[in-house]
Amino acid sequence: MCSHTPICPTATSPDREAAHTKAGHPEQGWSLLCNGVLLFEDTGELLPDGQIVAPHRPLAMVTA
Repeated sequence: MCSHTPICPTATSPDREAAHTKAGHPEQGWSLLCNGVLLFEDTGELLPDGQIVAPHRPLAMVTA
């Protein structure tokens, strides 16, 4: 249960990445968020129910 004010978004919310970091390990490339989401530096995610969210880093814009 989140004790932050305002309460962090749930793991199923579209803005789930806005939750506070409980444990950060940038040297290993991951962070555990307050809502139980495991967030990886490549923007991939592992949700508490085991569901995988593929990396969704914006693609570089190519100019002609």
